[in-house]
Amino acid sequence: MAQQPPFDRCDFTPKHIGPHVLPNFFLFSRLVRLAHKPLLACRDLTFGFTATYAQLLTDVLHLRNHLRTHLSRDVVSRIDNEDEIYVLLLGPGGYEFTVGFLTLIALGVVPVPISPDLPVKEATYFVNQAQAVAVLTADRCLKLGSGLEGALRTPNNPNFRSIEIRPHLMQPCLRPEDLIVSSDRYMDLNKSGYVIFTSGTTGPPKGGVKRRGFLYDVATQFSDQHGIREGDLVLHVLPVHHATGITVTLLPFLWSGGCIEFRSGGFDTEWTWERIRKADLDFFSGVPTIYMRLMQYYEQVLVKLPEAAEYARGASRIRAMLCGTSALPRPLQQKWTALRGGGGILTRYGGTEFGNAFTVTPWLAKQGVPDGAVGTKGPGVELKLSNGDEGEVLIKNPIMFSKYLFDEEATRNIIDEEGYFKTGDIARREGDFYFIQGRASVDILKSGGYKISALDIQREILGLEYVAEVMVVGVEDEEFGQRVAAAMVLRDDIKQALTLEELRADLRSSLAGYKMPTLLRVVKAIPKTASGKVVKKVLVHELFPPAGHAEVQRWTPPKNKSKL
Repeated sequence: MAQQPPFDRCDFTPKHIGPHVLPNFFLFSRLVRLAHKPLLACRDLTFGFTATYAQLLTDVLHLRNHLRTHLSRDVVSRIDNEDEIYVLLLGPGGYEFTVGFLTLIALGVVPVPISPDLPVKEATYFVNQAQAVAVLTADRCLKLGSGLEGALRTPNNPNFRSIEIRPHLMQPCLRPEDLIVSSDRYMDLNKSGYVIFTSGTTGPPKGGVKRRGFLYDVATQFSDQHGIREGDLVLHVLPVHHATGITVTLLPFLWSGGCIEFRSGGFDTEWTWERIRKADLDFFSGVPTIYMRLMQYYEQVLVKLPEAAEYARGASRIRAMLCGTSALPRPLQQKWTALRGGGGILTRYGGTEFGNAFTVTPWLAKQGVPDGAVGTKGPGVELKLSNGDEGEVLIKNPIMFSKYLFDEEATRNIIDEEGYFKTGDIARREGDFYFIQGRASVDILKSGGYKISALDIQREILGLEYVAEVMVVGVEDEEFGQRVAAAMVLRDDIKQALTLEELRADLRSSLAGYKMPTLLRVVKAIPKTASGKVVKKVLVHELFPPAGHAEVQRWTPPKNKSKL
């Protein structure tokens, strides 16, 4: 008997679509179930929105339906054909962004979040890289959105437009029972789900494309690792155009039925402490600079107040304080652990293309974590270091990116012959724990015959009470190969000037002689990109020019010593 070709009941029925019907995707099924409960999804403190899960899905459907009627027929036809369509998303972290992000997924297109603070000329780079058909724009970014429309809507691209999110918010809330999930086939999990551009610290930003299944997998992964529960409240102060703002403090909390409290704009230390003081937060996520500023403010201002214990109580009430990008300096971690009554800051290491690789979970922290470690290998991750217990981090995991946007050559070049992603980051392993030593290109210095981690030196310098910020780089030198150079911002409430000799003396008990800085420049600020990254390859030449600079202090070894 001839074998019957595969078939599905959907082959015989009309598409299950409609104004209140969401696509058949795990994330939407979960959100619809949560909409039947009296749970808050978002509280946007900056722009004044508060929404339940039912309200969130109501607004997502309203905006999705609007887009289907206002995008060009050609674009809608390509969406229905399940072609790969990219739409830029412009907005700070908040309710508008959340609605916009989920709307684009529900529409079947690929959201591409970019910084809301870019000039039009720079933003056009991302539009062109993504071959975007439109930009979905939050109210704060209308000027940039209209500027992009003016720059890109040409006879060759007559349909490109900026579409506002705000008019579609807070629509009359649908009854939970009127929210429907399609009975059609599941959305294809291997199709492109969203794009995050790399920070551009090692070249022009590249669009890292994540599969659609990533959106579900990363939400459940992080929720499982950190024990996020229904009703948990997280304070979201991070940008949403890079991975952490979406994959750590947005999707996992939506999946878990948590409430995301947004405060966008520049980080405000005093406001954040007042919010912590209310003692009702369950989670908080930051970067080392945020934790350093918070601790400095606590020590300089709050500890002197009669109500100082209220701030400490609020910090202790937070079940998990999370930190990405790098390990905290030892003294800073110790201060936070003491302030929180034994609960330290939970560190992790990851990247745009591969998500989290190493993590300190709450239960791991209770067992004890070595100073400087960024955690142990995550569940299900295959990982190795290029030279055994030390070397470049090479990784395979289920949430890896699928490709760089429209760049096959770059995608091929970043994967080795065994399929591992080459992170470019150097780490060492001690037992089950991993320690990040820095970027292979800029953070591993070769000085006086030694290989030195710039990040190790930065951590020790940041442990000095008078240091606000520091960048350690290698500066080319005929005698040493590279000199260890430190650019520093001082805490002016403690110290207004610093000599290189003083710095070396203060580090002598914690750093070997060969790791000591031999160049120092004290600056007012260390320049950063729009995403908050320090581009060392550029700054090393600006702050330590080859011809020298009057503000650069230089250490010369005694004549009878050939090494540092």
